[in-house]
Amino acid sequence: QVQLVESGGGLVQAGGSLRLSCRASGSIFSITVMGWYRQALGKQRELVAAITSGGSTNYADSVKGRFTISRDNVKKMVSLQMNSLKPEDTAVYYCGGDVAGRGKIDYWGQGTQVTVSS
Repeated sequence: QVQLVESGGGLVQAGGSLRLSCRASGSIFSITVMGWYRQALGKQRELVAAITSGGSTNYADSVKGRFTISRDNVKKMVSLQMNSLKPEDTAVYYCGGDVAGRGKIDYWGQGTQVTVSS
């Protein structure tokens, strides 16, 4: 069993930056895809960025060129660098682990709030 704990959220002005971190309690070597997801108030949870165990990345169109996901299997961490933040990026951000890489999230973190003021 793997537990995921996010940190790094907060309040930032539009145009600013934040770095989110997700630390795993156990090994993430066997988790094929690690991702960051977000859920804004009244909306469904959506994929923001994902990274495979081999380092391939995938981003939502709305964050391409602004967000960067990275993964360190040795440190058991996944990070999301968020630049040029916009008010529409405001949401609770969750770290998720998809063991088989087939779209089913096996592990979720508790979430961290990101608020971008205009």
